[in-house]
Amino acid sequence: MITLVTGGTGFVGSHVATYYAHRGNQVICYDNLSRARLLKKSINEMYNWNYLKKFSNIRLIQDDIRDLDKLKKIVKDVDVIIHTAAQTAVTTSIQDPRIDFEVNALGTFNVLEAARLANRDQAIIYCSTNKVYGNNVNKIPVIERETRYEFKDGFQNGVPETYPIDLCEHTPYGCSKITGDLYVQDYAHLYGLKTAVFRMSCIYGIRQFGVEDQGWVAWFTIATILNKPITIYGNGKQVRDVLYVSDLVNAFDAFLRRKDQIRHAVFNMGGGPKNTISLLELLKMLQEITGKKPKITFGGWRPSDQLIYVSDISKAEKALNWKPQVDPKAGVERLVNWVGENQRILN
Repeated sequence: MITLVTGGTGFVGSHVATYYAHRGNQVICYDNLSRARLLKKSINEMYNWNYLKKFSNIRLIQDDIRDLDKLKKIVKDVDVIIHTAAQTAVTTSIQDPRIDFEVNALGTFNVLEAARLANRDQAIIYCSTNKVYGNNVNKIPVIERETRYEFKDGFQNGVPETYPIDLCEHTPYGCSKITGDLYVQDYAHLYGLKTAVFRMSCIYGIRQFGVEDQGWVAWFTIATILNKPITIYGNGKQVRDVLYVSDLVNAFDAFLRRKDQIRHAVFNMGGGPKNTISLLELLKMLQEITGKKPKITFGGWRPSDQLIYVSDISKAEKALNWKPQVDPKAGVERLVNWVGENQRILN
């Protein structure tokens, strides 16, 4: 099986690539390396790019999903497409909505068109986001506790896939991702593509180069270990259900093993109600694990920030016979160990 991973040298993409490489698949990592510009590093300094070079069955291609002609040449020979490439920061989407649209909406359209034209009965996994629900999530009544927000009665299992996505405020990021999300669904219905949309909550793990704008679990971990200051936007009681990256990849694979039976589906994907943590609680956990306490300052709330988002993962659990295996403390400990071993490249 030939597996194409768009955004293959990114955090999620690199874990998908190594998962299938270890299983003997031929893997193509297709990436424009925009992360290098974000991290202000050269290509030769990109950790995941160099890490993936160790695998003889991983082919690295530096190119852009916005170029349909080049994408078609690659897609025509693959069996599976796992589309992780994206502009991932809400703040960037607000500052530069055009690039956000071009990458997330047009780029996803190009992936789908390339697959349609290839006519190879390919399976496509699309990495969507909880941000598609926009500010509607903040309409759910909450209870404010000492260190976190909690949903009131009625949402104990989290937000389901049927929750409304319209008639509310979205960021440009949320708009561009939901555009791709809907196109993936429509191409499944209209052209018969086998697709799975994973609306992801907070995914974290090793080889994640978190920054203030994106990847908050990794960023808090890196900042704590490297004695960097942290700014919390809001009061820090925001809650997310966190999912360790290996559990996410296992969910992808579970769909691919059932693609002929399921054919197309939308899944909310995160740690679910049993794996939630607030910003303040993560900082406390990091202090307990590392013995360090970073300097914290508080800023204003970010646009459309969700006070609490927890995925209802019951559909994925049932349809994919899948459950998260790594709890937050175990996952954060793995991340702490990786950051500690790689302080030089993270500075």
